[in-house]
Amino acid sequence: MSLLAVHDLAVARAGVPVLQGVNFTLQAGRALVLRGPNGIGKTTLLRSIAGLQPPLQGEVEAAPDSVTYAAHADGVKATLSVVENLTFWAKVFGTDLVDEAITRMNLRDLADRRAANLSAGQKRRLGLARLLVSGRAVWVMDEPTVSLDTASVQLFGAVVRDHLAAGGAALIATHIDLGLEAEVLDLTPFKARKASEGGIRSAFDEAFT
Repeated sequence: MSLLAVHDLAVARAGVPVLQGVNFTLQAGRALVLRGPNGIGKTTLLRSIAGLQPPLQGEVEAAPDSVTYAAHADGVKATLSVVENLTFWAKVFGTDLVDEAITRMNLRDLADRRAANLSAGQKRRLGLARLLVSGRAVWVMDEPTVSLDTASVQLFGAVVRDHLAAGGAALIATHIDLGLEAEVLDLTPFKARKASEGGIRSAFDEAFT
């Protein structure tokens, strides 16, 4: 069963097209890893798929409220404790998965510590724990292992594998081996061509023709 489908997607950064003609489907239980050089548009593509910015063209198909996004930023509230942060997000997502997330991301001993007093790696684990709290089927992740040590990378890889085994799906921009059986999509062939080369034109360009 397809949980996410991308059809002829084109995306832009600051009004400049970066990728075009991107197509793929993501089935339940599967992971897809995005690769490509820095600046090619991986983050822009993920943000568009997550619904945070509109694409230039194309379509993203997913069930309502099935996608959750983990960005570069940890997205934690510094004045709240670990458990308070996750409780806040659990209320946003309407779940009761805080205790499970704390256990799975090895945050039990840190549960009452303020996020401001966590190390970079601990903050990252807290940020990624939101994926578990969300209860959503499709995890979209942008370099999720930043700041994680080797043990935490292995821990998170196991969490993702369990998510896939339970029928979820994962779309990940990463150059780190998470120990997953995943397909790899190189975005280099989808780099947007300049308008002079017959590529798509942005709405900004069209407004001044």
